[in-house]
Amino acid sequence: MRNAFLNTGYGTSSHVGNSTTIVETHSLTKRFGSGVLAVDSVDMSVRRGEVYGFLGPNGAGKTTTLRMLVGLIRPTSGTVTVAGHAPGDPAALAKIGSLIEGPGFYPYLSGRENLRVVADLVGVSHKRVEEILDLVELGSRAGRKFSTYSTGMKQRVGVAAALLKDPELVILDEPTNGLDPQGMADMRNLIIQLGQGERTVLISSHLLNEVELMCTRVGVIQKGRMVAEGTVDELRGAARLTIRADPVEKARALLAAELGADNVIANEDGSLSLKVDLARTADINRTLVQAGLAVTELRAVTQSLEEVFMELTGTEGGL
Repeated sequence: MRNAFLNTGYGTSSHVGNSTTIVETHSLTKRFGSGVLAVDSVDMSVRRGEVYGFLGPNGAGKTTTLRMLVGLIRPTSGTVTVAGHAPGDPAALAKIGSLIEGPGFYPYLSGRENLRVVADLVGVSHKRVEEILDLVELGSRAGRKFSTYSTGMKQRVGVAAALLKDPELVILDEPTNGLDPQGMADMRNLIIQLGQGERTVLISSHLLNEVELMCTRVGVIQKGRMVAEGTVDELRGAARLTIRADPVEKARALLAAELGADNVIANEDGSLSLKVDLARTADINRTLVQAGLAVTELRAVTQSLEEVFMELTGTEGGL
């Protein structure tokens, strides 16, 4: 029975009750009837109380993964637990608010009326609707028909619906998609606000600068496979020290002897990149100057999340 149970894609009791994580998947896989392998053995761990960014190019498998997390589709194989339960379990759904593949509401009803419909379905008071409208800053425009809203306002209504139950976990699929720069900034600030305290926010995106500003940890998916997971700083890696000194060959030889040849990289522009603890910067500068070299540049360089993303996926961020 155990193998048959695992192949349904829902977790066993061994994964339930982990108080440090709210989402955990092991070898999560989805193959559609057409033969397309959309998600391939994804291991994901989302910790409680963090804003987690699920990064990947369009078509990488982000939305399919999120749909499995909330029980909209069943995995082909692997295990997954969400809020301590199997996806789609009423106990799990009670703790989750989600906006996946864009907001869908009655166009002829107002934002407030649409949210009241959702509130009635999930057993929440209409007073809560007013509180959430204020939170997403739609109170003054809540009486307008949904069909008249801008893309940003529609996204806000979708986020509001996800928050009605005051969920432990909020899942947002491309929440800044289609927004203008001001709308993106507003949504970013809202997500940062939502992520404060004990609530967990899981957002998917292909916009790296947005994720970098919002998220504490990220997972990167490419062609259905998770290729990296960690904090933004962990993915960026340690900062490197860039040096310009003349003559450069003498500087390179001196630094290679001091730090090891593998830790000194010659750049095409004539500078040197050092893999070294930045606390040694002053000592390195002193060594070069005392050796009679002219040091004209000395700076720490940290790899951007976009550069990491391009290395991991072979694509450009934001595409």
